Amino acid sequence: MQELNSIITQIIQVSPIMKIIRVKPDGWEFPEYKAGQFVALALHANAERCAEATDEHVEQEDPEKLIKRAYSIASSSTQDYVEFYITLVHSGSLTPRIFNLQNGDRIWMGKKAVGMFTLDEISNDQNIVLIATGTGVAPYMSMLRSNALKRKGKMMVIHGAANSWDLGYSSELELLESMFDNFLYYPTITEPEKEPAGWNGDTRFIGDIWDDDIAMKKWGFKPEPDNTHFFLCGNPNMVKGMVATLEKDGFKEQKRKEPGEIHSEEF
Repeated sequence: MQELNSIITQIIQVSPIMKIIRVKPDGWEFPEYKAGQFVALALHANAERCAEATDEHVEQEDPEKLIKRAYSIASSSTQDYVEFYITLVHSGSLTPRIFNLQNGDRIWMGKKAVGMFTLDEISNDQNIVLIATGTGVAPYMSMLRSNALKRKGKMMVIHGAANSWDLGYSSELELLESMFDNFLYYPTITEPEKEPAGWNGDTRFIGDIWDDDIAMKKWGFKPEPDNTHFFLCGNPNMVKGMVATLEKDGFKEQKRKEPGEIHSEEF
């Protein structure tokens, strides 16, 4: 049986189905990584699933086999732990097992982060629009916790979720907005009727917010392909819809051999 090489050092329950977990390598060092990259987490198939789990849609044949999934990193490379923002998939194979873990429990983590969803190739004076649904905000937290806010260009996070308690990192993002003149945080929720304390913010879908010229209203100018890059992370429908919307304005998708201004990751 492959050894579980890391330890859970902190668990923060964000909402009934969302957790922030911090993982620390045990006896080895996680190498430096770029903000926006991802790494695999894994548990054995014989690990217990949480009480909220429903029947698995995939039968695990070998109880000692590692079930692996890739997760975006939310921490910066300067930390001695690696942070993840994870949603419980009730019928899933891995997340119900992760949600059953406690502080001090062991988990397997890949030996290095990978991925091209980074700010590396984007010049310092470009504006950046970071659009996410749910836990898709995780790679943006890594960027903002690294050096992204030292950029000359403007930055905006538009984060959509069902309810306010699903807007993980909202307090930190609000704090960053108050500290940095070039940064804007814009949350939206789609089920305001469930809010016990009410909701004064936006309730539209992200595509409708963008179509309503939020950038012009908040920044005072319309983003163009020569001055702005977009990052899209989360629900595939949101990603596809925003790509189609942005392409109408002349933005192109980034591809391995073709540079573009739209960078995307679907869940």
